[in-house]
Amino acid sequence: MERSRPRVRCDRRVPVRDTCPGPCRSLSRLGIPAAFMLILVCGCKSGRDEDAMAHSYYSSPQKDLRKLGRVALVELDGASGYPELAADVTNALFLEAQKKQAFGVVVVHRDNPTWRSLQENLDSLQTLRQLAAVRDALNCNGLLLGTVTEYRPYPHMVIGLRLKLLDLSDSQLIWGLEQVWDSADKSVRKRIQAYLKEEQRSGPSPIREELVVVSPLNFCKFVTYEVAGTFVRERKK
Repeated sequence: MERSRPRVRCDRRVPVRDTCPGPCRSLSRLGIPAAFMLILVCGCKSGRDEDAMAHSYYSSPQKDLRKLGRVALVELDGASGYPELAADVTNALFLEAQKKQAFGVVVVHRDNPTWRSLQENLDSLQTLRQLAAVRDALNCNGLLLGTVTEYRPYPHMVIGLRLKLLDLSDSQLIWGLEQVWDSADKSVRKRIQAYLKEEQRSGPSPIREELVVVSPLNFCKFVTYEVAGTFVRERKK
């Protein structure tokens, strides 16, 4: 009779690596560490994981945005087919950033000679070498720029943004966000209710909520309110 072989139990655990699909293969640009870019592109969040806003944003754990002092907000580029909306989002973000008082803000408008070079050539090595000059010319320590990636008007309001904040002292990415706000999303509607309660000190009202999602300007205010909220997220201890 053939004896059965004793079973060998192996308790050795093989470490499992987290993987990110698709876009994570795109590595660092602008001299940004690859790990930082992977976090941003994959939609990982910094700050509280239970945050109901569900933003896909990154905030450097090594740097405090509140120590930047002054940031140049470059008027957003419009890649949504509605270029005029970019100015509205930029103005709304300027006001919301001021309310948060994380840093001072100055706007670089589209008609400024430096606007196009900042928006279109920032990824080039030549432009990176000029960031010190940009810092002196704009009298700021940070550069906040990005694109309105998507926009759909009423009755199904949608706004998409891709933003990044660079520290001009070392050209490093210290904050970034990529997100789409869809007025048909239930979580967005809940956050609009919280926004109205917090920002406008008003109770729940279907009429007020509807005004936010039918008006591009009001929806911009809501979107930029949430964006600016990530500038001052509490850090884990």
